[in-house]
Amino acid sequence: MLKIWGRANSVNVQKVLWCCDELGLSFERIDAGMQFGHVDDPEYRSLNPNGQIPTLVDGTYVLWESNSILRYLALQYGASSTLYPADPKRRASIDRWLDWSLSALQPAERPVFISLVRTDPDKRDTAALATHVQTVAERWKLLDAHLRGRFHVEGDKFTIADIVLGAFAKRWFGLTGIERPTMPSLERWYQRLAQRAPFKKYIDHPLT
Repeated sequence: MLKIWGRANSVNVQKVLWCCDELGLSFERIDAGMQFGHVDDPEYRSLNPNGQIPTLVDGTYVLWESNSILRYLALQYGASSTLYPADPKRRASIDRWLDWSLSALQPAERPVFISLVRTDPDKRDTAALATHVQTVAERWKLLDAHLRGRFHVEGDKFTIADIVLGAFAKRWFGLTGIERPTMPSLERWYQRLAQRAPFKKYIDHPLT
């Protein structure tokens, strides 16, 4: 059985759990990170020298970095699925969004999430927060424009690009205390994702 190290409220762990569910894979999740510790234990560092989560253990094979884990799961166990198609152009288009989520989206949204979810209200820098909200909104506008006329992020099939961006979209739409500009295509796409059973099981929870 697959083992997945990482706390359930981590967006990067949630992506992996969602993918496993879409593929019908059984797994054991082991709490790690923040209040659960373990990430600095020598045993864990032997699996993941970065001391981050998630870490996947599949028999004797160990893999870290959440988007790489999704690619591996789809390639190893999802040959008959549409999650990561073999066509080079479609796969590259999906990879583009996975890379974008790490290079552009997550760095923009993280300060907003930390400020609104994990910082006491009286300790927030409201001016900085407003700037960060504007920045992350611009990132989402880019995806909103891309989604016009599309049912999913890449074409008409659900892929790991939808999983990755959908997990982050929960952070955008689930936050309170900010004003979000209207993005019709993004909102329709998110509402469709929110109906999927794995989304409800692993993603659609209060942000903590």
